[in-house]
Amino acid sequence: MAKEKISLIIPCFNEEESIPLFYEETNKVSKKMKNVDFEMIFVNDGSKDKTLPILRELSKKDKRVRYISFSRNFGKEAGMYAGLEAVTGDYAAIMDADMQDPPEKLIEMYEIIKTEDYDCVALYTESHKGYNFIRKALTNCWYKLIDKISDSHQVPGARDFRLMTRQMVDAILDMKEYNRYTKGMFGFVGFETKWLAYDAPDRAAGTSKFNLRKLIKYAMEGIMAFSTTPLLLSAYVGITFCFIAFLAIIFIIVKTLVWGDPTSGWPSMACIIIFVSGVQLFFLGVIGMYLSKIYLEIKHRPVYIVKETEKTK
Repeated sequence: MAKEKISLIIPCFNEEESIPLFYEETNKVSKKMKNVDFEMIFVNDGSKDKTLPILRELSKKDKRVRYISFSRNFGKEAGMYAGLEAVTGDYAAIMDADMQDPPEKLIEMYEIIKTEDYDCVALYTESHKGYNFIRKALTNCWYKLIDKISDSHQVPGARDFRLMTRQMVDAILDMKEYNRYTKGMFGFVGFETKWLAYDAPDRAAGTSKFNLRKLIKYAMEGIMAFSTTPLLLSAYVGITFCFIAFLAIIFIIVKTLVWGDPTSGWPSMACIIIFVSGVQLFFLGVIGMYLSKIYLEIKHRPVYIVKETEKTK
């Protein structure tokens, strides 16, 4: 009977210190899971350090190691998509190279997906180690917000680390959009998912590539990818201001006719005009962001461009 295969997708950006540690630990896990074959697909996302030379050497030493090297940095979402397109296994797992997604967890995840009626086993953390108070508060608020306003359920603290069946992988690959928000896609395609809580360990090496600015941008991508609530909110705010303006006009007319009090107070009027103009500009910006996403989608640009793989080198 042929062995089943698990394909590991590991997006990498300047992870020269982490990759050898990840490979060594994954190799130990693969020896414990003797009834399963492994392939490791490293996606080099335009790294500037020695990530690519290390991947070349690993692929020469171990045929289970494959790599895809981009022509430039396209982002983690593109890296995950490229890895999903390249998998040949019966199951696929997305993991970070920094060891915050422990390869040892694959043993438990595979056992669950084989013995229980699940299409996916995913991990989430509540600890958020390394986050300061502001980042932790913003993260918690973000998950609550996106879960309420989108049509894609998202678990607070969800990691990208998950083991999926081939059927679920194919469903995600059917979503061809350029602006990708994979966490939302996982929820959108459905399938039965079991969530496992764990305490994410500290990075084994290197530093995080996500700062607060990138996280905020990522959050905005998620909202625009899976919710039209900001557009509806702009319409509701517009209707509300029209109603307030209508009441104000009636009040001014009645006040002038009954008490003969002329309209006055240009400073307050100026403040109101500036405030309303600010609200208009804000929502014009929201509409503009949605239009920019449409603009990028209709160009049909590739999500990523491959410069090199283990087969072309």
